[in-house]
Formats: sequence, C-alpha cells, structure tokens
Amino acid sequence: MKVENVRLMDRTSSKKPVLGTLYLTATHVIFVENVPETRKETWILHSEISSIEKQATTAGGCPLLIRCKNFQVLHLVVPQERDCQDVYISLLRLARPVKYEELFCFSFNPKLDKEEREQGWRLVDLREEYKRMGIPNSCWHLSDVNRDYRVCDSYPTDVYVPKSATAHIIVGSSKFRSRRRFPALSYYCKDTNASICRSSQPLSGFSARCLEDEQMLQAIRRANPGSDFMYVVDTRPKLNAMANRAAGKGYENEDNYADIKFQFIGIENIHVMRSSLQKMLEVCELRSPSMSDFLWGLENSGWLRHIKAILDAGVFIAKAVAEEGTSVLVHCSDGWDRTAQVCSVASLLLDPHYRTLKGFMVSLEILKAAKNRFWSGMYNRFEKGMQPRQSVTDYLMAVKEETQQLEEELQVLEERLEKIHKIPLSHTPGKRESKCSGLSALTTPSVVNIPQDSSGHLKPSPSRSPSQGDDDSALILTQENLKSSDPDLSANSDQESGVEDLSCRSPSGGECLPSEDSGKDPDPDEAVFLTA
Repeated sequence: MKVENVRLMDRTSSKKPVLGTLYLTATHVIFVENVPETRKETWILHSEISSIEKQATTAGGCPLLIRCKNFQVLHLVVPQERDCQDVYISLLRLARPVKYEELFCFSFNPKLDKEEREQGWRLVDLREEYKRMGIPNSCWHLSDVNRDYRVCDSYPTDVYVPKSATAHIIVGSSKFRSRRRFPALSYYCKDTNASICRSSQPLSGFSARCLEDEQMLQAIRRANPGSDFMYVVDTRPKLNAMANRAAGKGYENEDNYADIKFQFIGIENIHVMRSSLQKMLEVCELRSPSMSDFLWGLENSGWLRHIKAILDAGVFIAKAVAEEGTSVLVHCSDGWDRTAQVCSVASLLLDPHYRTLKGFMVSLEILKAAKNRFWSGMYNRFEKGMQPRQSVTDYLMAVKEETQQLEEELQVLEERLEKIHKIPLSHTPGKRESKCSGLSALTTPSVVNIPQDSSGHLKPSPSRSPSQGDDDSALILTQENLKSSDPDLSANSDQESGVEDLSCRSPSGGECLPSEDSGKDPDPDEAVFLTA
C-alpha cells in the first residue's frame, strides 16, 4: 500500500510537519520524506507496534497515532479519510494477525542455500557458552533428565545441575516447585566457584516440605566448596509471598533448609509494572510540560523506583557471587519477569562478555530457556538460535486445552466471588478460624484485584472467548475488540486466576504437594493480605 502527501507531526515541538509518502509492506511501516536532499526514511516493524489509534478527522486531514513497544510514537496525518481508514484496518491486521498463517515468516523464502540456512541455527550455542564459563567440571554437569521435556515442559532439554543431584532428587524437587521449574544453573563464576541458579517458588504452604528439594539446594551449596552457606533470593515483596503461602505455595522455610540465608527483594509484579510504565509514557507524551510537571509526573509513576529495585537486586547478587563467593538461588512466583531481569542484570555486572553484542544475544538465549511465552514456540520458531521444538498443531492443541481449563477455573472463581459478595468481610466464622491457626496474625484477605463498581461492590471478571480470532470472516478489528482480546493491550492483561477464598484453605501436610496442575495456574502474586 502506498499513500502520498502524508504529514509526519512533531509531537514534542511546534516544528513544521514533514511531508512524505507512507508505505505498508509485508513487514514494515515506512515513511519516506519528500525532501530531495535527505529522503530520510522511518521504518517500523509491524510486530513492534503496540497500539494504533485513529483520531477524529480535522480540516487538515485524518490523524493516525501509532505507538510502539520501544516507546516510539508516530503521529501521521493522512489527507483523505478513506485512505486513513484503509491504513488503519491494514495495520490492525498486520500488527495483530488473526491466524498464525498470516505471519510473514510463513511466506518468507530467503534465497539461501542449505549451508547458509543452517548457519543461522548455529549462531548461538548454549553448550559453548557454558563451556566458556567452565562447565562441565568436577561439581557441575549436563543432565539429560529433561529429555523430551518429560520433567518440565518449559525448560530446555539441556539443563546443567550439580553432579551430586541425582535424577530422583531433580524429579522430586520439580514436583515441589510451581510449574515444575526446579533449580537450574543460569551463570557460573569460575573465579569463585559460585553460581546463580533460577527456579520457581516452592509449594510449601505453611508447613509442607520436600526432602528432595532440600537435597537439591544442598547440592547447589556443596557445588561451591569455598562457601558454607548460600543465598535464596525471593524477588517478591514479602507480603505477596505470604499470600502465596496461604494458597499452598510461598517460599522456603529456613528451619527445613540447612545453611541458607533468605533475602526478600520487594520487586512489584507485572501488573504494577505495566501501570507504572503507562503513567510514565503519559508524562513523556505531554505536549508542552514544564520541568516541574514532568518531574512530578515521573515521580508519581513510580517507574524509577521499580528500576532501582531491579538494579539493587542485581547488585546484591553480583556482590554475593564475586565478593563473598556465595552461590545464589533466585525465584519469584513462577520464575517469569522478575527472575529473568534480576539474573540478567547480575550477569551483565559480573561478566564483561555479556556487554558485547554476541554476549548479550547469548544471555538472552539463556534467559529465554526458562520461558514457556507458546510465544517462543510459535512466533520465534524460525528466529536464529531458536530451534523449533514442537509442531504448530501441538502448540495450538495445548493452548486450546489450557484455555478450556482456565474457563472452567474462571467459572469456579466467579461462584466463589458471589459467595464472598454475600458474606460481610468483617465477619469470619469460627470454623474458619479453627482451620487457619497459621493465619492468626492475618485477617480477611483484601480483594485488591477483583473488579469493582463505583460503590465498591465486587464484580465477576469477564472471560475471554477462546474462539476469538478463529473466525475467518473477522477481517476488520476495532480498537475495543483488540483491547478485550489482546492481553498486551488489556488493562487487566496477564490477568491471574483471581483471589480464592484463602481463609478456608488448611495448611498443607508434611509431604510433597502434587504439581501436575501447577503448570496451569497463573502467577497468584496479586493476592495481598491486611495485617491485623
């Protein structure tokens, strides 16, 4: 598609708009200025587009606002409303394909021979990277316990673990960890023999324990002969971790794990982060802010506090490894964003290799190895260094099954919300108190993330239709439909399964909790309790 006489507005100043031609290709939005001397080009990849907003038509034309995930904003004015509508509809479809077959990777056919194609797959070799670190050695080795992804389907097949950790210990530990994500090596410092390992939270509840998981942490500690203890870093706020204990998960009990020192960091969850980022972007998009307005808005967004918390955590881990020579196990709830951010910052501080272009690419591959984000398997399956593991059909069937389970869980939670709505929050039956002696210091949970109306009454959260996007006739998507169907645009994106009636849940027994269903539970880090 080609549209001429399009104006590119400068949203931060009163400079004269730049006249040019807008091109829509299979992969990019391209704006070419008409100035003969420069012919400057602005390229935007379709997958980088976060939102597209078609504004009301003015005398000068029809404005189109394109916001990107890298914070770039393109403010275009198209002369004709019909052309603007065509560009808007086309961009919606190109940026948010309805079917995976519409992705450009399925139609792209590079003119490369077989050797050149295979060279791309060998661009990043994780075994070579661990060899550079000094692995395998007398304390660490490559385990085949996760062959065919039989232990953890979101871990790679090549997993480095302590030599003293047998397959029995690893499998037992995985059953005691959320989503079966057992502790695995992320970085090894050959100068101090200290290591950085990642995992998800244990399914400890208030009293449950697992001997295999305790032995797994002991194996990590013993793999570093120079230190007689190890750190366990929980990147969540302590209050959130306590809420997870009430849901049967939580954090390690120092009474059960010998020679560990526990450390809470206090990094907020993804929902708080996204809200803060949105506030920060709104401040950056003010047309003519004063310095005081900008600084006030930046402080009010809380974004710098979040960044500082992540940097502080990275510095703490880097100092523990480099200066104290102590190994560190890092986790949050399920080992998603916070764990990856903190470990990557620590690795950048510890190893100059990761500050090179090739080293940074390798570090991203190591961090992606513990991701599930379907995203890696489908949308990144033909990227360099990302070997496809399953067919698209298998991924779609898995997503369909998970969607069905989430819908069933949503129905149960909506019924519980109705019960909570009928029961006064200040009233706690004596029967519940007797079952929850471990919660003697806590009162009724604050349902902070359940939608409410203006009067404060609870509302059940709307469910998403699993068939949305499957209708071949749905060629035109509106902004509202996108916000309701796309988790990246929704205000309640990455919505967790909700807040259960946690006060009715009794402490877990003294054995490993089954985790077959834990892979289906979203991160419950949203729940927050009010102290007495």
